[in-house]
Amino acid sequence: MAELNRRPVASLWIGDKLHYLNQLCLKSHILAGHPTTLYCTDDVQNAPEGVEIRPASEIMDIDMSIVDQTSASFLSNVFRYKMIKKTDAIWIDCDAFCHKPFPDDMKHIYAGHGFRGALNCGVVSIPAQGDLIDMLLDYYENLPEAPPWFNKNQKRKLERFASDPLAVRIYKAERTAFGPQAFTYFAQQTGDYKRALSPDYLYPVPFQLNDIFYDPYGRVEGHFTDNTLSVHLYTNGTKPWWRKNAPLEGSYADRMCKQVGIDPNQALK
Repeated sequence: MAELNRRPVASLWIGDKLHYLNQLCLKSHILAGHPTTLYCTDDVQNAPEGVEIRPASEIMDIDMSIVDQTSASFLSNVFRYKMIKKTDAIWIDCDAFCHKPFPDDMKHIYAGHGFRGALNCGVVSIPAQGDLIDMLLDYYENLPEAPPWFNKNQKRKLERFASDPLAVRIYKAERTAFGPQAFTYFAQQTGDYKRALSPDYLYPVPFQLNDIFYDPYGRVEGHFTDNTLSVHLYTNGTKPWWRKNAPLEGSYADRMCKQVGIDPNQALK
């Protein structure tokens, strides 16, 4: 086991069992020396050795009725900033693989995503005290009838779901309105957008190419640069077949499992 002498990282899991890719990603941070906490809503028994399991309620109560009407990852968008505010840990999604340790002196860790320039929030470190985190938490705790960046078409979508709870209504109108859209908008308001890292730091492979992680002939590392710290595996975009079957031999997912010491066959969907 690596000496855990680097900055702490943390994530949230809603459910009772991790998939092998989640095990892989969490263990990669342990092996890089990051104390790794997984906040859970259920009794998760298959987390890798070294991961500290804590109840999600230490950070916030998870309204499962809202989760049931949206998605398992929906409330993680609120949870991550509450967690940062309380613990000052680096947020990591459970499908973010640690390629290299996060530098101790890098206080702003977030990056543009894909081809559109929006900020993703799959890996986030921002100051626990400051305008950006305050504006994000105020947005979540005092939801407006419509997010301030919504256009006319998005507002019309809101009207179609008028009978739903406000958070659900916003989610149905725009799935990323609690995640990348909110983070991008408020980072622009505070001027923190200009601190964003380039995509190669945290999202070297574009989302649209996520199947490359399972291709034994794909040159995944060809997307990496000397800057690359984290590799997002995009499990939400993965085709169902890959969730139910072990990765093909020689693929990036297979090679990383062997490198880290994860048996995919023990944690398939």
